[in-house]
Amino acid sequence: MKQIELIRKLAQLDHHDIYVLTRRDVEKLFPEEPDKAMEKSLQRMVSQGLLQRVAKGLYLNPAARSKNRWVAEQIAQSLRPGHLSYVSLESTLSEYGVISQIPISRLTVMTTGKSAIVETPYGTIEFTHTKRRSADIIKNTIHIKGRPLRIATRQAAVRDLLRVGRNANMIDPGALEET
Repeated sequence: MKQIELIRKLAQLDHHDIYVLTRRDVEKLFPEEPDKAMEKSLQRMVSQGLLQRVAKGLYLNPAARSKNRWVAEQIAQSLRPGHLSYVSLESTLSEYGVISQIPISRLTVMTTGKSAIVETPYGTIEFTHTKRRSADIIKNTIHIKGRPLRIATRQAAVRDLLRVGRNANMIDPGALEET
């Protein structure tokens, strides 16, 4: 993998608003690259600043113009491919003003995938597993244009908070009545 080739391909992807790539995505861009050479190339491209390693097997184009305020959500979506994930719990309740605490550099995500806490350069992503059916998740979440992940409705976020046993004392009852 040559620098100039990577820069050109990253620019093409950026033009299509793609700036987070899995290792497999990079391998597809350079199918002729053997596995061992790919590992060395990725390390070299990270050390040269052409790629940023944001999690195990996940890279970001730091020069991307399409990168926006939803980087952590884009990373979260890429970390749970094939699973339904949505922003909920403290992150969503703070956005709705239901809790006064604002999660600083932490994104709380419900997912049909496995639970995990992932540290990234763009904040901590906390995945909490849900057994809810996909249809139920879709019904109780909202898609906002431009955001990579769906967000829970106010009521669904409160239900999620109670279901996973989080501290419900921080909920402002007055803010719940506004719905």
